Amino acid sequence: MTMLPTPASERVGPAFSVDGMLTARNKTRQAIADVAAQIRPGMVEEDAVQLAKQTLIDSGMALSWHPTRVRFGANTMKPMRQPSEPGVVLGEHDIFFLDIAPRLDAWEGDGGKSFTVGANEDHARCARDAEALFHDVRGVWQREGLSGQALYAYADRQARALGWELNFDLPGHRVSDFPHAAIHTGSLADLQTRPSEMRWILEIHLRDPQGRFGAFFEDMLLGNEHYV
Repeated sequence: MTMLPTPASERVGPAFSVDGMLTARNKTRQAIADVAAQIRPGMVEEDAVQLAKQTLIDSGMALSWHPTRVRFGANTMKPMRQPSEPGVVLGEHDIFFLDIAPRLDAWEGDGGKSFTVGANEDHARCARDAEALFHDVRGVWQREGLSGQALYAYADRQARALGWELNFDLPGHRVSDFPHAAIHTGSLADLQTRPSEMRWILEIHLRDPQGRFGAFFEDMLLGNEHYV
Protein backbone atom coordinates (compact mmCIF):
# COMPACT_ATOMS: atom_id res chain seq x y z
CA MET A 1 0.00 0.00 0.00
CA THR A 2 1.34 3.43 -0.95
CA MET A 3 1.91 5.71 2.04
CA LEU A 4 0.71 9.25 1.50
CA PRO A 5 3.13 12.00 2.47
CA THR A 6 2.45 13.82 5.73
CA PRO A 7 0.69 17.14 5.06
CA ALA A 8 2.78 20.20 5.86
CA SER A 9 0.21 21.18 8.47
CA GLU A 10 0.86 17.96 10.43
CA ARG A 11 4.61 17.53 10.26
CA VAL A 12 6.56 17.29 13.48
CA GLY A 13 10.09 18.20 14.50
CA PRO A 14 13.05 15.90 15.12
CA ALA A 15 12.36 15.54 18.86
CA PHE A 16 8.72 14.49 18.51
CA SER A 17 7.80 11.59 20.78
CA VAL A 18 4.40 10.10 21.61
CA ASP A 19 5.52 9.35 25.16
CA GLY A 20 6.99 12.83 25.53
CA MET A 21 3.83 14.54 24.27
CA LEU A 22 1.60 12.49 26.57
CA THR A 23 3.83 13.12 29.57
CA ALA A 24 3.78 16.87 28.87
CA ARG A 25 0.00 16.75 28.54
CA ASN A 26 -0.47 14.83 31.77
CA LYS A 27 1.81 17.18 33.71
CA THR A 28 -0.04 20.16 32.22
CA ARG A 29 -3.40 18.77 33.37
CA GLN A 30 -2.01 18.08 36.83
CA ALA A 31 -0.63 21.61 37.08
CA ILE A 32 -4.05 23.03 36.20
CA ALA A 33 -5.64 21.00 38.98
CA ASP A 34 -2.92 22.01 41.45
CA VAL A 35 -3.30 25.72 40.71
CA ALA A 36 -7.09 25.67 40.76
CA ALA A 37 -7.09 23.97 44.17
CA GLN A 38 -5.23 26.98 45.62
CA ILE A 39 -7.41 29.74 44.19
CA ARG A 40 -9.88 31.28 46.63
CA PRO A 41 -12.38 34.16 46.65
CA GLY A 42 -10.63 37.41 47.51
CA MET A 43 -7.52 36.58 45.46
CA VAL A 44 -6.37 39.14 42.89
CA GLU A 45 -6.00 37.79 39.36
CA GLU A 46 -2.36 38.86 39.03
CA ASP A 47 -1.48 36.85 42.14
CA ALA A 48 -3.13 33.79 40.64
CA VAL A 49 -1.02 34.19 37.48
CA GLN A 50 2.14 34.24 39.59
CA LEU A 51 0.91 31.17 41.46
CA ALA A 52 0.39 29.36 38.16
CA LYS A 53 3.85 30.29 36.88
CA GLN A 54 5.52 29.12 40.07
CA THR A 55 3.55 25.87 40.04
CA LEU A 56 4.79 25.13 36.52
CA ILE A 57 8.38 25.87 37.47
CA ASP A 58 8.13 23.76 40.64
CA SER A 59 6.79 20.84 38.57
CA GLY A 60 9.86 20.92 36.31
CA MET A 61 8.27 22.60 33.30
CA ALA A 62 9.33 25.75 31.48
CA LEU A 63 7.06 28.69 30.77
CA SER A 64 6.61 28.42 27.06
CA TRP A 65 5.16 29.80 23.89
CA HIS A 66 2.24 31.90 25.14
CA PRO A 67 1.67 33.76 28.41
CA THR A 68 0.44 31.84 31.44
CA ARG A 69 -3.15 32.99 31.92
CA VAL A 70 -5.58 32.89 34.82
CA ARG A 71 -8.72 34.92 34.26
CA PHE A 72 -11.32 35.91 36.83
CA GLY A 73 -14.91 37.07 36.46
CA ALA A 74 -15.53 39.54 33.62
CA ASN A 75 -12.01 38.90 32.27
CA THR A 76 -13.17 35.41 31.25
CA MET A 77 -15.04 37.13 28.38
CA LYS A 78 -11.91 38.57 26.79
CA PRO A 79 -10.09 37.17 23.75
CA MET A 80 -6.79 35.63 24.82
CA ARG A 81 -4.69 38.19 22.97
CA GLN A 82 -6.47 41.00 24.81
CA PRO A 83 -4.98 41.70 28.23
CA SER A 84 -7.06 41.35 31.36
CA GLU A 85 -8.41 44.35 33.18
CA PRO A 86 -5.98 44.73 36.07
CA GLY A 87 -6.84 44.23 39.71
CA VAL A 88 -9.86 41.95 39.29
CA VAL A 89 -10.66 40.11 42.52
CA LEU A 90 -12.36 36.71 42.51
CA GLY A 91 -15.79 37.06 44.09
CA GLU A 92 -17.59 34.75 46.49
CA HIS A 93 -19.77 33.47 43.64
CA ASP A 94 -17.59 33.64 40.55
CA ILE A 95 -15.94 31.86 37.64
CA PHE A 96 -12.31 31.60 36.55
CA PHE A 97 -10.23 29.64 34.09
CA LEU A 98 -6.62 28.67 33.47
CA ASP A 99 -4.88 28.61 30.08
CA ILE A 100 -1.30 27.36 30.25
CA ALA A 101 1.22 26.30 27.61
CA PRO A 102 4.28 24.90 29.38
CA ARG A 103 7.15 22.99 27.86
CA LEU A 104 8.54 19.77 29.29
CA ASP A 105 12.02 19.25 27.84
CA ALA A 106 11.46 19.14 24.05
CA TRP A 107 7.66 18.72 24.17
CA GLU A 108 4.82 21.19 24.31
CA GLY A 109 1.94 21.01 26.70
CA ASP A 110 -1.21 23.08 26.38
CA GLY A 111 -4.34 22.95 28.48
CA GLY A 112 -7.18 25.01 29.84
CA LYS A 113 -10.15 24.49 32.13
CA SER A 114 -12.82 26.54 33.91
CA PHE A 115 -13.77 26.44 37.57
CA THR A 116 -16.38 28.08 39.75
CA VAL A 117 -16.60 29.17 43.37
CA GLY A 118 -19.77 29.73 45.36
CA ALA A 119 -23.20 29.07 43.91
CA ASN A 120 -23.97 30.74 40.60
CA GLU A 121 -25.73 28.24 38.36
CA ASP A 122 -25.10 30.25 35.17
CA HIS A 123 -21.37 30.14 35.85
CA ALA A 124 -21.50 26.45 36.66
CA ARG A 125 -23.49 25.64 33.53
CA CYS A 126 -21.11 27.59 31.30
CA ALA A 127 -18.10 25.79 32.76
CA ARG A 128 -19.80 22.40 32.33
CA ASP A 129 -20.92 23.22 28.80
CA ALA A 130 -17.43 24.29 27.67
CA GLU A 131 -15.95 20.95 28.69
CA ALA A 132 -18.94 18.96 27.44
CA LEU A 133 -18.84 20.72 24.06
CA PHE A 134 -15.13 19.93 23.76
CA HIS A 135 -15.94 16.24 24.14
CA ASP A 136 -18.97 16.51 21.84
CA VAL A 137 -16.77 17.96 19.09
CA ARG A 138 -14.03 15.44 19.82
CA GLY A 139 -16.57 12.64 19.44
CA VAL A 140 -17.71 13.97 16.08
CA TRP A 141 -14.04 14.12 15.00
CA GLN A 142 -13.62 10.46 15.93
CA ARG A 143 -16.86 9.18 14.41
CA GLU A 144 -17.21 11.27 11.29
CA GLY A 145 -13.68 12.36 10.38
CA LEU A 146 -14.67 15.96 9.76
CA SER A 147 -12.23 18.67 8.75
CA GLY A 148 -11.11 21.29 11.23
CA GLN A 149 -13.38 23.80 9.49
CA ALA A 150 -16.38 21.50 9.82
CA LEU A 151 -15.60 20.76 13.47
CA TYR A 152 -15.70 24.44 14.36
CA ALA A 153 -18.85 25.02 12.32
CA TYR A 154 -20.42 22.19 14.32
CA ALA A 155 -19.12 23.66 17.59
CA ASP A 156 -20.63 27.04 16.69
CA ARG A 157 -24.06 25.52 16.06
CA GLN A 158 -23.96 23.53 19.27
CA ALA A 159 -22.81 26.51 21.33
CA ARG A 160 -25.72 28.58 20.05
CA ALA A 161 -28.15 25.77 20.81
CA LEU A 162 -26.85 25.79 24.39
CA GLY A 163 -27.39 29.53 24.65
CA TRP A 164 -23.76 30.65 24.36
CA GLU A 165 -21.53 32.35 21.80
CA LEU A 166 -18.43 30.55 20.53
CA ASN A 167 -15.35 32.77 20.44
CA PHE A 168 -13.66 32.26 17.08
CA ASP A 169 -10.64 34.22 18.29
CA LEU A 170 -9.64 30.87 19.81
CA PRO A 171 -9.70 28.63 16.73
CA GLY A 172 -7.45 25.74 17.80
CA HIS A 173 -3.84 25.23 16.78
CA ARG A 174 -0.96 22.81 16.30
CA VAL A 175 1.01 21.23 19.12
CA SER A 176 4.28 19.36 18.74
CA ASP A 177 7.83 19.19 19.88
CA PHE A 178 8.86 22.75 20.59
CA PRO A 179 8.43 25.08 18.77
CA HIS A 180 5.39 24.07 16.73
CA ALA A 181 5.29 27.51 15.10
CA ALA A 182 8.41 26.57 13.15
CA ILE A 183 6.37 23.77 11.56
CA HIS A 184 2.89 25.24 11.11
CA THR A 185 1.06 28.32 12.37
CA GLY A 186 -2.41 27.85 10.87
CA SER A 187 -5.50 27.32 13.00
CA LEU A 188 -7.57 24.17 13.42
CA ALA A 189 -10.68 26.09 12.39
CA ASP A 190 -9.05 26.77 8.99
CA LEU A 191 -7.88 23.20 8.38
CA GLN A 192 -9.60 21.74 5.33
CA THR A 193 -8.70 18.13 6.13
CA ARG A 194 -9.34 15.77 9.04
CA PRO A 195 -6.93 16.61 11.87
CA SER A 196 -4.79 13.74 13.11
CA GLU A 197 -4.52 12.60 16.70
CA MET A 198 -1.84 14.20 18.88
CA ARG A 199 -1.21 17.05 16.45
CA TRP A 200 -3.88 19.61 17.32
CA ILE A 201 -5.33 21.50 20.28
CA LEU A 202 -9.10 21.90 20.23
CA GLU A 203 -10.13 25.13 21.98
CA ILE A 204 -13.65 25.89 23.18
CA HIS A 205 -14.30 29.37 24.60
CA LEU A 206 -17.96 30.00 25.35
CA ARG A 207 -19.22 33.50 26.13
CA ASP A 208 -22.39 34.72 27.73
CA PRO A 209 -24.46 36.62 25.13
CA GLN A 210 -25.07 39.31 27.75
CA GLY A 211 -21.34 39.89 28.06
CA ARG A 212 -20.98 38.96 31.72
CA PHE A 213 -18.60 35.97 31.73
CA GLY A 214 -17.19 33.10 29.72
CA ALA A 215 -15.75 29.62 30.14
CA PHE A 216 -12.85 27.85 28.45
CA PHE A 217 -11.67 24.31 27.89
CA GLU A 218 -8.87 23.00 25.68
CA ASP A 219 -6.86 19.84 25.24
CA MET A 220 -5.21 17.74 22.53
CA LEU A 221 -7.40 15.84 20.13
CA LEU A 222 -7.04 12.28 21.43
CA GLY A 223 -9.03 9.07 21.57
CA ASN A 224 -11.33 8.06 24.41
CA GLU A 225 -8.66 5.93 26.07
CA HIS A 226 -6.98 9.16 27.20
CA TYR A 227 -10.08 10.36 29.03
CA VAL A 228 -10.69 7.77 31.74
